[in-house]
Amino acid sequence: MHVASLTLRNFRSYERAELDLPPGITVVQGPVGVGKTNLLEALHLGCLGRSFRTSREGDLIRRGERVARVTLSTAPELHVIEAGIERGRPKVFRVDGVRAERAPDSETRPLVCVFAPDRLELVKGPAGVRRAHLDDVIGGLWPAARAARRFYLRALAQRNALLGRVRAGATGQDSLAGWNREVARHGFDLMERRRKAIDQLAPRFQAQAAALGLPEPGELAYRPRSRAETAEQLEQELAEHLSSDLDRGFTTHGPHRDELRLSAGGEELRRFGSQGQQRLGLLSLLLAEWQLLRDERGRPPLLLLDDVLSELDPTRRADLLALVETGGQTLITTADPGAAGLAASAAARLEVSPDGALAMERAA
Repeated sequence: MHVASLTLRNFRSYERAELDLPPGITVVQGPVGVGKTNLLEALHLGCLGRSFRTSREGDLIRRGERVARVTLSTAPELHVIEAGIERGRPKVFRVDGVRAERAPDSETRPLVCVFAPDRLELVKGPAGVRRAHLDDVIGGLWPAARAARRFYLRALAQRNALLGRVRAGATGQDSLAGWNREVARHGFDLMERRRKAIDQLAPRFQAQAAALGLPEPGELAYRPRSRAETAEQLEQELAEHLSSDLDRGFTTHGPHRDELRLSAGGEELRRFGSQGQQRLGLLSLLLAEWQLLRDERGRPPLLLLDDVLSELDPTRRADLLALVETGGQTLITTADPGAAGLAASAAARLEVSPDGALAMERAA
């Protein structure tokens, strides 16, 4: 499945824009600052219901306007997905004309992987960013597992609220037993899904890191806070941390404190990697996810690569293009239309001019 068309209304720098997109590689070219990244962001919003650049949704609306709209259609299975944003109001989604409470599920739209300099926080930011990202990947791999994180966080919030009541003397500690059990049950399920995903991602990450020239070995490792091997053991750990939890007023132990560690040459990229190494670590992670999603789901995700070529020498550019040529749909932004290998690889070129006009040229 790929995105066949994209329509924008008052999105970022675009007042109106309409595009037909082919499968294969589309090179989005133009000077810096003309809106190339905005097109990738719109595709991400349409597919996943959120931006990969900001959580401030009002920033997505063109200056001076109140409403922005992104509409995309898919092929060969035809679905029409619409995301509407209005200042001061919740997002609105429609899938095939029917209003939806949240972004469409992965059965009605392409899976998505995106590299962008703005996403470097996945490598060097706080652990919570990596946890949430990993849980998103798990939802793409195994749609039935999508609710695991939501169930856990809901149980965790209930336990935290009850901790506050116990601290205030409104109820006794015995009332926590039921929520300890619920947090442990959903928490252990979430941990198991994270372990399974990392077991499959780690060898792919190592291979991609080596191919991109990071110091070997590249390592992607799951570092759970808990050592529990069963839900019952996690429940016991929660009981053992009760005194600390009551002192602090929240749950201090569990998978909401897990870490995902990216390293190269035995050094953690978050702490010791250079800016260039961190970017290559991010690209290695996203390409590993792209490969796993392709292999597990039987269809390659939509791959959005924003300003990735500036990070790679000619040999590694060629290796990257050889990988993405294996199937699926890829959009690559660049300010250098002469970048080695792009002309031969592209199914289409999309020129973005300084005034925001779009001109598509398909390969013969």
